[in-house]
Amino acid sequence: MMYNSNGEWGKWEDLNPEILALILVRIPAEERVATASLVCKSWMSCVLGPFCWSDIDIQDWCRRRHLAVEYVDSAVRKLVRRSKGTFRRLSAFRLGDSGFAFAANWCLKVLEIPMSEVNDKIVANYCLKITHVGIEAFGKNCKSLTQLKRNMPPQELERLSSTSKVNELEAMVIADTMPLLQHLQLGFGCFGDTGLGAILAKCKALTHLDIQGCWNVKLEGELEDRCLQLPAFKSPWVYDLFTDNDEQDDENEDDEYSSSDSE
Repeated sequence: MMYNSNGEWGKWEDLNPEILALILVRIPAEERVATASLVCKSWMSCVLGPFCWSDIDIQDWCRRRHLAVEYVDSAVRKLVRRSKGTFRRLSAFRLGDSGFAFAANWCLKVLEIPMSEVNDKIVANYCLKITHVGIEAFGKNCKSLTQLKRNMPPQELERLSSTSKVNELEAMVIADTMPLLQHLQLGFGCFGDTGLGAILAKCKALTHLDIQGCWNVKLEGELEDRCLQLPAFKSPWVYDLFTDNDEQDDENEDDEYSSSDSE
């Protein structure tokens, strides 16, 4: 029961689904599916509908559960179907080729898929298996992209640090194919001042730049001043990208994210 606009008691089923969704989206995605949907018929109908899924964020759940790629892909496909093409942001940990290929057919604006297992043929924006070839194809096909997080694992770079060389290719294709970027993370990349200069010159809308761990960047000449003029900038020598406060598993949670999902 709830109060309606006249100050009288009303019923949840009388509430506009879009307004109810504004309430439910404040609940973490896994709780929205497994718990909130069981409260009443109107809540279940809302969770099963598109209004709750314009923003699909299951990254924390994927990390806590250490899910295999096929389970992440399955969850992403189900939630994308529920959104009926309205989703604009997808955040998932360890997404695979199948999940990405399914999500990429829609008008996606923000993609966050750390440690994904997507390769050049499918095209994603950050995982160990892709190169500048995949990033270039991604930029050319997602012309409305405003955020990109392409962070490499620090331990991988440290392992190769003795032999790593400056590689500007990824930075250059980002500059050439993603002119609308506003937020950009390139943690532990191998590019140098040339690639960074190209990004600053061509990504005119850029407001947030994070290049922690990019030790080939020297910020020589005017580069440092140009970076410091951005509203938010993290230099190569700051190191907190991979701090994770959610490493502990909650063993009381349901074993399956989609246990109540019959789709």
